[in-house]
Amino acid sequence: MNSPETPIFTKGKVFFGLDKSKRAILDAGFAIICEGQLDLIACYMAGVKNIVAPQGTAFTPDHARILKRYVDEVVLCFDSDSAGQNAAVRVLDSLLTSGLAIRVATVPRPHDPDSYIKEHGGEAFQQVINSAEGFFDFYLNRLCATNDVRTDKGRLAVVKDMAEAVNKAASAVLLDTYAQKTSMRLGVTPESVRIEFNKASRGKGTVQVESEPLPDEEPEVTPPSEREFWLLRFLLGEDEHMAWVTEHLVLDWIQHSTIRRIAEARIKAHREHSWRGVPALIDELQDSAAAALITQAVADGKGSADTSRNISEAIRVLRNDWVDRRLAELKIRLAQPGLLEAEAVAVITEQAQLRRAKLQPLG
Repeated sequence: MNSPETPIFTKGKVFFGLDKSKRAILDAGFAIICEGQLDLIACYMAGVKNIVAPQGTAFTPDHARILKRYVDEVVLCFDSDSAGQNAAVRVLDSLLTSGLAIRVATVPRPHDPDSYIKEHGGEAFQQVINSAEGFFDFYLNRLCATNDVRTDKGRLAVVKDMAEAVNKAASAVLLDTYAQKTSMRLGVTPESVRIEFNKASRGKGTVQVESEPLPDEEPEVTPPSEREFWLLRFLLGEDEHMAWVTEHLVLDWIQHSTIRRIAEARIKAHREHSWRGVPALIDELQDSAAAALITQAVADGKGSADTSRNISEAIRVLRNDWVDRRLAELKIRLAQPGLLEAEAVAVITEQAQLRRAKLQPLG
């Protein structure tokens, strides 16, 4: 019975099952936290005994302090639906405050621990626990699955939420590690992610990762790749072949957000027959980062004499790089536990389409 709290029964300070499971928790060296009493009973009966559950309430700092008396690591095993995954994220603050290491076990959809054990048995569930990933790896995978990382909005959302979560750990090692992992998932430089992580940490008393000095007024502009900067020089110095570029260049293939905005404005001007030169483009964009890149590209010259012959190859390489990044994203998504069959089929279909597209000429 989920009774109300009383002066002698405070739910936020009591675990269900701890009196029976504390010896198993000590022996295992970590505690499994599940959502409810029925899940705990099913796990215990199946032989997975190092487990506790909150008493029908949210996980609290007092819960974390209780577990810290026994172990230094916990494994969260909540339901596979969105509510369960969100609950796993919400307990982060309490666990980190107590200094507990955190892993997350993802039960394949559509199961909860109780139904998964009934269908697959205790040994299979133990394998789910043993393969639990670190919390921040779990969270990065979740953010990349719930945000469209092919868009600026999606990438910014992932970086913002990862920065907020990792900064709570107050660890320079974790900040640096997940700045690198986040950059790999998003296809951006680690330095740019470190800058965003440090922005989020300022004013909160958290650890900052040392990197290049950060200006007080304007952030450092992340330099583009050599091939994207070459494309920028072409766009600013050529007009004869702009019709071909306008037809064949897909803006999503450009990783550098500032160059992508410049290219979008340049192509728009060509389509509308309103191209009035570089000064007008700078005035239109009203962006200091864009102005700096445009000025640098113009100062470096208009490219070699064979620029027009190389433009098709340059854009083909940009396309193939984008395809490779997308294939890497799909590979990670396909490996995620609990992926529904229809979702897996859609991922495999897109992988096949991308591989075929990579072999096609631009025209």
